[in-house]
Amino acid sequence: MTEPAADLTEYEAAEAAWGHSEIRPERWLCGPWAMERRGDELADIAFDGSPVLRMIRAVVRDRDWNTVPVSVEAAEHAEDGLQLQLHFEGFGGRFEGSMTLRADTGQLQVRLDLEALQDFERNRIGLVVLHPPGVAAAKLTVGHPDGSATETSFPERIAPHQPAMDIATLGWSLDGVASEARFSGEVFEMEDQRNWTDASFKTYSTPLRLPFPVLVRAGERIQQAITLRSARVAPPASEPTPGIVTFRESGQTVPELAVGASTAAGPVPDAARTAPGGAILVELIVATPNWRAALERAVDEADGRPLDVRIVAASAGEVESALDVLAGSAPPLTRLSVYSPHTSVSEPDLWAALRDGARRRGVRADLLGGARSHFTELNRRHQDLPPDLPALTFSITPEMHATERSQLVESIAMQRLVAENAVRIGAGRPVHIGPVTLRARYNAVATTPLSAGGDATVDRGYGAELVPEATDPRQRSGALAAWTVASAAALAVQGVASIAYFESWGARGVLDQRGEPYPVAGALRDLAELAGNRQLDVSGLPPGIWALAARTPAGVIALLANLRSTPAGAQVQGAGAVELAPLSYVRLALPA
Repeated sequence: MTEPAADLTEYEAAEAAWGHSEIRPERWLCGPWAMERRGDELADIAFDGSPVLRMIRAVVRDRDWNTVPVSVEAAEHAEDGLQLQLHFEGFGGRFEGSMTLRADTGQLQVRLDLEALQDFERNRIGLVVLHPPGVAAAKLTVGHPDGSATETSFPERIAPHQPAMDIATLGWSLDGVASEARFSGEVFEMEDQRNWTDASFKTYSTPLRLPFPVLVRAGERIQQAITLRSARVAPPASEPTPGIVTFRESGQTVPELAVGASTAAGPVPDAARTAPGGAILVELIVATPNWRAALERAVDEADGRPLDVRIVAASAGEVESALDVLAGSAPPLTRLSVYSPHTSVSEPDLWAALRDGARRRGVRADLLGGARSHFTELNRRHQDLPPDLPALTFSITPEMHATERSQLVESIAMQRLVAENAVRIGAGRPVHIGPVTLRARYNAVATTPLSAGGDATVDRGYGAELVPEATDPRQRSGALAAWTVASAAALAVQGVASIAYFESWGARGVLDQRGEPYPVAGALRDLAELAGNRQLDVSGLPPGIWALAARTPAGVIALLANLRSTPAGAQVQGAGAVELAPLSYVRLALPA
């Protein structure tokens, strides 16, 4: 049976705070099974009150891994299940069909039946299962199509490559519930989506070892099924009791705060020259005719602040061209790095050109390298990187795979995890994280070559401004301020030297096109007050609250962010009872 979700007040609070409407969730119950239907997504699947799966949904991805938009045309309810009529359209694809759910006491089954309405080049079509991050390090039994089985475990550290292959069945336990999932209609495999700060392990159809893209002809049908069996085998874990939030010296400093250069169209608004944040991070894609103009405008935005210049070059010659301009114009530089436009990492020949060329020209900046894109590429390629890289980089875009606000909130804990894993990979080298943007500023996994055309100016914008779906309307929301404080708290681990957020102005910025501040500008100003000061460890935080604290010249300052869609309270040392509104943050001045 289905019913309105019990937390409609949470839904309304989230709608108001994020300023962007999502489908109202619908609670589905059948015997021991419970879940929420969020549009086409079967979310937070639980058995006997314990979590089993994070989500099941159907996806269609094109040759560049773009996700074809889906709509639910109808929902038919029954006592033991429901059926969703789905329509996929976009990126050259059109599909229609159904996803059907049926359940009894110990079994739940999801069936997918889709038909292609026109020819389409796909990389993947089918059912996707997300396992919650709580299964990390849990034992896992993988059954294979040939009848054999492998005993392994969900990875604890973020796995660079697929932790399970050739999947016909999976068996695991979580919170006292033992489960088995059986897959049919295709061979499945698993990847660790924590690489992209998704709070999940993803089991998907069509192994990556198979060639792609593949032409799907009009009239072709895709039929798959997942059968889930669960049973209670032990009592569920008890909820921890919140304590008093306390602070103590950590022996580290709060990372430097930077902001990305705007890629928006138009002139620099006056207010952008004093936007919150320290260094201005600018990417120079040397193959494009306007990279010099991008540099000039970043210098204008910085207004004397130093630049963190990320060169994107396909050859040593392109690196030399960029260094000639940087040495000739002599903008103030704090950091300088280089990345391949094809692999998104600092390839050895490019790094050698940067290192040696900067030395010959007397360019003064901290040199670094790693991944221009996600932590994924750093995790997969770090052993191939030049061994003399003095510092590492990677970026974060939590909406790589999904754009729901639950994805944003759940990514915060995963940001802490990727920061810790990056510091481990760095092995004592500083780690620079950023830019952190809601949506990807470019498609790092596209198979279609990007055009280097355009004019030599940035009057019409460049980079992310020209990338479809790179702008999230929630950039201007109040909730983003709390999210950003929580993100900084998650990323500020020992070994992280700097964090860069968003753009200085424009639709993806801290300020809007005219230079008026979005709510997130206040959060970045408060974070900038802490940057470079002695960081304090925070303990005793209630679930859903993140905090960053430091001993500053003005005294001890703590920022507490509530990422829940309900009011939250905490007993804070030196401040007493602190109440936080849904999806908000507070600045506390505490006794020394």
